[in-house]
Amino acid sequence: MSEAFDAVDVIVAKRDGKRLTDAQIDWVVDAYTRGVVADEQMSSLAMAILLNGMDRAEIARWTAAMIATGERMDFSSLSRPTADKHSTGGVGDKITLPLAPLVAVFDVAVPQLSGRGLGHTGGTLDKLESIPGWRAALSNDEMMRQLDDVGAVICQAGSGLAPADRKLYALRDVTGTVEAIPLIASSIMSKKIAEGTGALVLDVKVGTGAFMKDEARARELARTMVGLGTDAGVTTVALLTDMSTPLGRTAGNALEVRESVEVLAGGGPADVVELTLALAREMLDAAGRPDADPAAALADGRAMDAWNRMIEAQGGDPRASLPVARETEQVVAEQDGVLARLDAYAVGIAAWRLGAGRARKEDPVQAGAGVEIHVRPGEPVRAGQPLLTLHTDTPERFGRAREALDGGIDVAPAGTAVEVGPLVIDRIDA
Repeated sequence: MSEAFDAVDVIVAKRDGKRLTDAQIDWVVDAYTRGVVADEQMSSLAMAILLNGMDRAEIARWTAAMIATGERMDFSSLSRPTADKHSTGGVGDKITLPLAPLVAVFDVAVPQLSGRGLGHTGGTLDKLESIPGWRAALSNDEMMRQLDDVGAVICQAGSGLAPADRKLYALRDVTGTVEAIPLIASSIMSKKIAEGTGALVLDVKVGTGAFMKDEARARELARTMVGLGTDAGVTTVALLTDMSTPLGRTAGNALEVRESVEVLAGGGPADVVELTLALAREMLDAAGRPDADPAAALADGRAMDAWNRMIEAQGGDPRASLPVARETEQVVAEQDGVLARLDAYAVGIAAWRLGAGRARKEDPVQAGAGVEIHVRPGEPVRAGQPLLTLHTDTPERFGRAREALDGGIDVAPAGTAVEVGPLVIDRIDA
């Protein structure tokens, strides 16, 4: 068949700073998915988008074109409203685990389609797969039944949602165009809108352990994604949250599951509880449950009951012992003082090198590997006191993990005032 456009003309238009027309965008996304536009042509267009940007209407059309390459899910048959959360990824970010069952307590369905970890950020599915028997792959029918019955599901996304994104995501990774905000926003939102949720809360991380290191760019990304969701008829809000220090006291798969269960039992680290409740309130409000009290559901065991049902529905045993790494090693304070800084990126790389993460999609992960955090910034330390415990099955990994932590831990003299900023920096809505 003859093609409506020539790829070179579309590339040149964006190279020269022009707006792409709706028809150009529809064609180039579809033609790339069909293999008519070559990888080298799409990488050239991606670079032009990175350098020259796109306006709100262009990004909305690009997102819609990506959605149109695949299937859309429909939750309208459910008896309850739907709400979803997406995090841009960080270190120790286990929030999805307690959040999904917590929101489900209040008769809101939470279809949480999640991914695996790559690099220093952990994947939700990798964490849950450390639970004996739990499975990530569900059919659409199984997912709908679980949403009807339990109210929450965390599973892997089917290959039918926005297939254009899978091709483009892999291409951006190897062509230096990952940072293009129009492409990041459309990548995330094409999948989330195709998922069919009625309400979406975005957790946009900023700081050393986040994808976005710079607050202005994180804010721009959040605003762009909120705009895309709103334009598509999804009630969308974003929280800008701090990722300069790891979340909670653990980074690693089974370690983070254990900590999540502590939160569901009414305990757990204060920052994990704070962010879980902040996101839960936003999801419940967007789903029409503004009077729900998620803190009460953590305290009285309802959230834990929902967690147990959710894990059991996917073949897991919530009462089984979690895997434990065979070897541990401690990182201790070299002097008395106060912990001034614990760099999230350094901890994330250390956890990855211990075996908690992967360098390539096909790499296996160790369920028990990771980093346990004993001291948080602002807390006093004594010389020789353990700051971190490193966990791995393969002790030859300890050396490289320690190297990752070099320069990532600062202990200031005793009495030094350490300013710890807010966890939730801002809220962005339409």
